[in-house]
Amino acid sequence: MHLSGLSYFFNGVRALLRDARSGELRLLALALIIAVAAVSSVGFITDRVGRALERNSAQMLGGDLALNSGEPLPAPFIERAAQQGLTTARTMQFPSMAGSADSSQLVSLKAVEHGYPLRGRVKVAAAPGGDGEPAPDVPRRGGVWVDAQVLALLGLHVGDTLHVGDAAMKIERVIVFEPDRGVQFVNVAPRAMINMDDLPATGLLGPGSRVRYTLLVAGTAEAVNAYKSWLTPRLQRGQELSSLDSARPEITGSLKRAQQFLVLVALLAVMIAAVAVALATRRFTLRHRDGIAVMRCLGVTRRQLGLMLWSEFFLLALLAGAVGVAAAYGVQHALAAAVAAWFDTVLPAASWRPVYQGMATSLVLLLGFSLPALMALRNVPPSRVLRREYALPRRHRWPAYAIAAAAFYGLAWWISADARLSLVICGGFLAALGAFALLAWLMVQLLDAARRVIAAQPALRFALAGLVRRKALTITQISALSIGLMVLLLLALVRTDLLAGWRDTLPPDSPNTFLINIQPDQRQAMQARLAAAGLSSQPLAPMVRGRLVAINGKAISGDAYSDERAQRLVEREFNLSYLDALPSSNTIIAGRWIDPANDEVSLEDGLAKTLKIKLGDTLTFDIAGQATTVAVSSLREVKWDSFDVNFFAVMSPRALEGAPTTFITSFHLPADKIAFKQQLVHDFPNLTVFDVGAILAQVKNILDQVIGAVQLLFLFTVAAGLIVLAAAFSSTRDERTHEAAVLRVLGAGSSLLSTSLRMEMILIGALSGLLAAGGALAVASVLADRVFEFSFSLPWWPWPVGAFLGIAAACVGGSLALRNVLKAPPLASLREVV
Repeated sequence: MHLSGLSYFFNGVRALLRDARSGELRLLALALIIAVAAVSSVGFITDRVGRALERNSAQMLGGDLALNSGEPLPAPFIERAAQQGLTTARTMQFPSMAGSADSSQLVSLKAVEHGYPLRGRVKVAAAPGGDGEPAPDVPRRGGVWVDAQVLALLGLHVGDTLHVGDAAMKIERVIVFEPDRGVQFVNVAPRAMINMDDLPATGLLGPGSRVRYTLLVAGTAEAVNAYKSWLTPRLQRGQELSSLDSARPEITGSLKRAQQFLVLVALLAVMIAAVAVALATRRFTLRHRDGIAVMRCLGVTRRQLGLMLWSEFFLLALLAGAVGVAAAYGVQHALAAAVAAWFDTVLPAASWRPVYQGMATSLVLLLGFSLPALMALRNVPPSRVLRREYALPRRHRWPAYAIAAAAFYGLAWWISADARLSLVICGGFLAALGAFALLAWLMVQLLDAARRVIAAQPALRFALAGLVRRKALTITQISALSIGLMVLLLLALVRTDLLAGWRDTLPPDSPNTFLINIQPDQRQAMQARLAAAGLSSQPLAPMVRGRLVAINGKAISGDAYSDERAQRLVEREFNLSYLDALPSSNTIIAGRWIDPANDEVSLEDGLAKTLKIKLGDTLTFDIAGQATTVAVSSLREVKWDSFDVNFFAVMSPRALEGAPTTFITSFHLPADKIAFKQQLVHDFPNLTVFDVGAILAQVKNILDQVIGAVQLLFLFTVAAGLIVLAAAFSSTRDERTHEAAVLRVLGAGSSLLSTSLRMEMILIGALSGLLAAGGALAVASVLADRVFEFSFSLPWWPWPVGAFLGIAAACVGGSLALRNVLKAPPLASLREVV
């Protein structure tokens, strides 16, 4: 029997149609469709929610991109943005004196044009301390918006006149929130905002003006990325491009953590899908061994068999993938309105990426996790027709298992784009599977010893005997059920304890106000004032301005680096500090804490990587005209979203002795004490008060959105888990049917067999639930410590909940999957040798 490869491909098509009509592929196809639907649903929702989070976080930048320059922006840059369908808005910012008839004050003057900001809204109030409302537009011509601090310093009120250069302007609103205030808030003067059309009348623009020109850009992700790719190679010295990746570290850190949570749910759905497909494929291959043996007797070669089987499974993967993706799209489209209402925003349209991921998931899961079984089926010998006990030696299967594991990790990495998160999930999955199999084997050995001493309970003895007799199947069933329950428990932990752990990193009394530029002779008075107001603040931290000028004795400049952020860092001054102890929001990841007896510095790890600085390197800073050289003693990981006072570089006190120093502190200012801030500015005019309440609210909003998204995605993944339970019990259906027939022939009654089956289900469920609880807690601990990087207290509830769910799932799932086992005629069952 010699047919071409194309003929066997069509044979695979016919086999697919035949198996579909006979119901042989029903469970496998259902498992794959539900798996792909779950993964694709997670992908669609994750994609839309993640893009919405990025868009909302872009409010803190004022747009999707911000081009900053010390010189007027080239006209071709603006024209190119317009050609690509992008919206633009320009701003100009520089320090200037502004005042009343009696006094003046240095302000940070910002001129904006209509349309500003492109993302987010400026919030203004009619009086200091008032509730902010979104501004409908920019200041009208002849009007000015100011920080409340300007009014307090100059003794003015809304409606008074503020002199800005040669122009007299009416104070119309108090600025409550400005989305793109800037990540470098230290030593920033209070804001005054005017219409750009009023700027010429002020007469402030002239030679030597320190103007910072900014072009804000917003549009679709594709257009923004295309514009960024066009613009980047054309940037000149002094021009820098900011995007969400280079925005506030507090926002970017929270956004990254939010995306990790959403991706985690997607990976857990992939894990459940893999288990379901593997179990369903096992049942398929067990039922096709005899047919394959007959084909081998008729002369079909292993290569031809392999081609036919791969053709059938490849087509099944494509069809199931298409159905699953279509179902997922319909589900997410129907729920988009509800999700948008939860987040109080309009979700972006779904991209094509989840479609590709869904189809790839179908192919990888079916072909990757059916490979071991298909290899075994392809190698069934013709002698199987006469000798039914054939099994492929396990030592020949390990390459297939290795390929399946590699495929699983590759898929997880592609979906998450996070190697560490994928490694934790895949490593935890494989480790848990191995541990579950080992513990299940030990349990079977103990049950084998126990059943020999149990004589009073025939049903229990039969149950134990069945578990021991089907040792391999029992281990497979317990392992599969444990994995499925572990994923569900892990999802529950994500929804509750892990998200609570993240929430605890941002308590309600997180610092929302920073005091900057506190002079040394004001330290005691400031501490006393804060204590009298009942405000708990962080200790006043010293701050010294310095510029990095050399690394290991070699002078550096921005030209030495190709990275934009590195260029900006070496061209600006650093905020340096000296501290006696490591701050609680910092963790040393390399080296040791600074020695106060030596000239040393501890650097933030991200800064060190950007500037390519290593432990032991020497850095030279120019501090007020004096060169100070220090050795790098440690690298720190800083939790910027803690809103504590943190620094990129912390030195030993000896290194900064005698340097010009001011102090900074932060505290939580309740809403009912807003007048305290105004009084503080009045009594200490040199202070700069920076309110980060809006930034804090943005981070909390991201957290709330992620909690809602995870709760929604939890439902999708639970649906995928149900098929695992059905597949786990259906995989032993034929063996149990044959066994029940033998026992009934030997005189066992239906009542005894039914009771024995229930006891067996309870034993399997209880053990699986306990194993799942232990595995879920272990993986959650690693995730919290290694991926999300916050403390996690092990809860007690997964143990009883896991045992209960295991027993319930085993009893209900077993009853549904095996409901006809005891009803099958013994004679019919005995004629089919498994």
